Amino acid sequence: MVRAFLYLIGIVFVARVSASALPDFTDIVEASAPAVVKILVEYESDNPRYQEQLEELPEYLRRFFEFREGPRAPRDRAGMGSGFIVSADGYVVTNNHVVEDARNILVRLPDRQEYDATLVGTDPRSDLAVLKIDAQDLPVLALADEAEVKVGQWVLAIGSPFGLDFSVTAGIVSALGRSLPTETGDNYVPFIQTDVAINPGNSGGPLFNLEGEVIGVNSQIFTRSGGSIGLSFAIPSSVVSNVVAQIQKNGVVERGWLGVSIQDVDRNLADSFGLDRPRGALIAQVGSDSPAERGGLLAGDVIIQFDSQQIETSADLPHVVGLIAPGTRCEVVIVREGVEKTLEIEVGGLAADQVARVGPNVVSDGTVNILGMRIAPAEPEALAELGLAGGVQVVAINSGSPAADAGVREGDILTRLGSRPVGRIRDLDGVSDELVPGASVPARLIRGGSPLFIGIRVPASKE
Repeated sequence: MVRAFLYLIGIVFVARVSASALPDFTDIVEASAPAVVKILVEYESDNPRYQEQLEELPEYLRRFFEFREGPRAPRDRAGMGSGFIVSADGYVVTNNHVVEDARNILVRLPDRQEYDATLVGTDPRSDLAVLKIDAQDLPVLALADEAEVKVGQWVLAIGSPFGLDFSVTAGIVSALGRSLPTETGDNYVPFIQTDVAINPGNSGGPLFNLEGEVIGVNSQIFTRSGGSIGLSFAIPSSVVSNVVAQIQKNGVVERGWLGVSIQDVDRNLADSFGLDRPRGALIAQVGSDSPAERGGLLAGDVIIQFDSQQIETSADLPHVVGLIAPGTRCEVVIVREGVEKTLEIEVGGLAADQVARVGPNVVSDGTVNILGMRIAPAEPEALAELGLAGGVQVVAINSGSPAADAGVREGDILTRLGSRPVGRIRDLDGVSDELVPGASVPARLIRGGSPLFIGIRVPASKE
């Protein structure tokens, strides 16, 4: 009997200890929630953003929100997101995709006050936007030092998922430095991956550490159902601070630019280049008259360190270079023919409306953009399985592009474009100059192991 009693006491003690070890988020919520806002936007009725946001909702919620919003004038459609205040005089941070192409933007505070917002500036490459509301003495949130973020630490999100205002969810940091290139090949954000429940409507809201600092801006999720499955991604505070400061000062964002086409280093390449293990960013091509060329970088160099930061994979390089102010001189450590060398390079600048290219149609990640297709080298193993001696892979399709209209799909293997056989990326050099505006160009594709031809209509102005 005594043993049983002691056993029960032990269970209660362990349960209390375990419970006390879990974080209590109440203080963070009470202190931080007043600076979190809901973003309400109106689009023109023919704007696709509204339909995209509505289609993200499950059917029963879609009907609920359509009913709750009530009948609207035909010219306007509604969307929503989250954001947070970063200065007492009314600057608000949110996602670019929340306010992109908005006709009107309304910011709602937790105390139900509402303000019409002015769009100060946006940065599609990082998916950030800065708004301004006419108010003073507002509560603000502080951005944390990204270096303090660690995998496994507790984090907290506040936002308005599915329009459910100012909801709180928690989880842990799952990974750091996730590379998620955009449709245009931009790869400037080393995303924070978490398992925090993030859903449509959370976009633009803050991600907190246990000190109540903002370590990121919730931007996107991976999902098969439209809702959270524990894979959410936030823009780190270092990127947010950089972008917000530039927008507040200049209204636009300019990034550091090197002018190289890069690829990862696998085991075989590491051996051939004299590396102790696979690491670094291998330069496949150096742009003409680029900062890299002027600094002495060559094709075949492997960048292992840039501005004192280690480069483990090719994706790390744009993450580092993009945050460096144009005109800054940086030390670059490379491996050339098995020997480490240190060079000094002056970083160039890339404006928000510029595309990073190192040659005709070649984007800085080594892919090629033609007719709305982003094309990359195909894996040799994949070509061998298909019995192909060569070919390149379509890795992305721009919405509304000639390739999309023609029915080209991601994953297709392109083996001929017009009269040109295409076995590798360099076979596409100069192909844009041969396209006749208004004409249809045949493309031979391998899809699901079977060949087919598709005619792609060249637009009136070449792209």
